Amino acid sequence: MKNIRFLILTVPFVFFFSCGNTVQFLNTAKESVNPANIGGITQEEAANGLKEALKNGTGIGTDFLSQKDGFFKNLAYKILFPPEAQKMEQTLRKYGFGKQCDKVIENINRGAEMAVAEAKPVFVKAITSMSIKDAIGIVTGGDGAGTSYLKQTTSDDLRTKFKPIIQQSLDKVEATKYWTQVMTSYNKLPGVQKINPDLNTHVTDKALEALFSQIEIEENKIRKDPVARTSEILKKVFNFADLKKKK
Repeated sequence: MKNIRFLILTVPFVFFFSCGNTVQFLNTAKESVNPANIGGITQEEAANGLKEALKNGTGIGTDFLSQKDGFFKNLAYKILFPPEAQKMEQTLRKYGFGKQCDKVIENINRGAEMAVAEAKPVFVKAITSMSIKDAIGIVTGGDGAGTSYLKQTTSDDLRTKFKPIIQQSLDKVEATKYWTQVMTSYNKLPGVQKINPDLNTHVTDKALEALFSQIEIEENKIRKDPVARTSEILKKVFNFADLKKKK
């Protein structure tokens, strides 16, 4: 009789705790397959963290390059004559047109510095329009993953929008005028093959190359240096990325 009473009293408790564990298990399983959660952070948080990182990189990169001498006295990014015009430059310097060549180089770099500042909103728009789905893998994708994605998906559009800004800047600092002068001088020299490189395309390509390079530098700072994670969302998302990297 005592055994029967013991069973009657015990079974409900066993059932209760078993149900509790089952509910907990189901809740855990549900969370693990929840498409809105990717292991400690939500998809939205991952996307927002990545976008903030790229915005920071874009802002710092454009500010750095748009300051005076951001291109002109920067050995990494200084824009020189287009490759197809370098022989022309050598010939012109040989014939005493060195000052004019120097003026062209200075002014095309001034044009790039001016244009970069104007192009910042184009990058910001491209970053903010990135879908949540695209952002998920990039968070744990390693150095430069965000910049690489941005380059692949926005380069053509950015180049189209950037070229008029470059042209306006080149005209404003009179780079176009000096370029025309040296081109005319060169093409009048005896025995040379006349050329007419597209200065706008050359400067645009070099300016975009420099911008993406600077964005990647800033993105990687956030990935590698916890001190560079200046907001709670950056800390949460890239701390998570660090943990995923160690596994």
